[in-house]
Amino acid sequence: MDARPCFLMTDASAFDVSYRINPWMDPGAWTAEHRAAALAASGELRAALRGLGARVETIEAVRGLPDLVFPANAAVVLDGRVLLARFRHPERQGEETVFRAVFARLKARGLVSELVDLPEGVLQEGAGDAIWDAERRLFWAGFGPRSNRASLGVIRKTFGQEVVGLELASERFYHLDTCFCPLAGGAMLYHPEAFTPKALATIRARIAEANRIEATAEEAAAFCVNAVNLGETVVMARPPVTLRAKLEARGYRLVEVDLAPFIRSGGAAYCMTLRLDRTSDARPAILAAE
Repeated sequence: MDARPCFLMTDASAFDVSYRINPWMDPGAWTAEHRAAALAASGELRAALRGLGARVETIEAVRGLPDLVFPANAAVVLDGRVLLARFRHPERQGEETVFRAVFARLKARGLVSELVDLPEGVLQEGAGDAIWDAERRLFWAGFGPRSNRASLGVIRKTFGQEVVGLELASERFYHLDTCFCPLAGGAMLYHPEAFTPKALATIRARIAEANRIEATAEEAAAFCVNAVNLGETVVMARPPVTLRAKLEARGYRLVEVDLAPFIRSGGAAYCMTLRLDRTSDARPAILAAE
């Protein structure tokens, strides 16, 4: 059995910013140069993950579905079970059929074991709003701008795991993965201003102050909280020096990728990947620094 981390990514050849469903998007500012840069950036992220020993499954682009490059929103995956997403905005709803077919193929290959549909009326936008915390053995689940509160109970029932709901307070941070990132060893990187007072109180009650790493507005706007963590290594968009210093002081090694074209659509490293091999019983692997 292949024990390497396994990620799903999407060919970025159809990516652009052609509509606006979050404050980061500006279709009028998108150019052919940005499209070329996006292809290069996606390749760099894929290479970075493979360089860390991960497998990467890449699916085909689909014209007219530019945000298909963000498969973190496609589903929540744990222990081989796949809870398929339902999107709030019509612009992304066409992705649902595409990703259903993708997961059916992955199931046929044995990479996942079961597909689960959401009940009617429940909106849940995948791992972007349901982040598995391997240290605490629970899901942190965002709701408000995209996923709705009803999704919390569905996640709990589907996976049989504790779910801690966190209401998001800003359209700028519309998915939990834009502002909240559990790290190996128990640290939590998060942007406090993205949460309602109640959600922020929950975070601070659940996570000891010594384990909390607060991202400033500048650091969050650079989409560095939207990161992929593999043990002591964190793969992220190019961070401000302040954030680099915070993480390196705690022993994390950063792998920086220029993801500027995708930030124009409100996404970065975590959004562009979906971890397929997470399990509820295995401790996170610590990958040695190169």
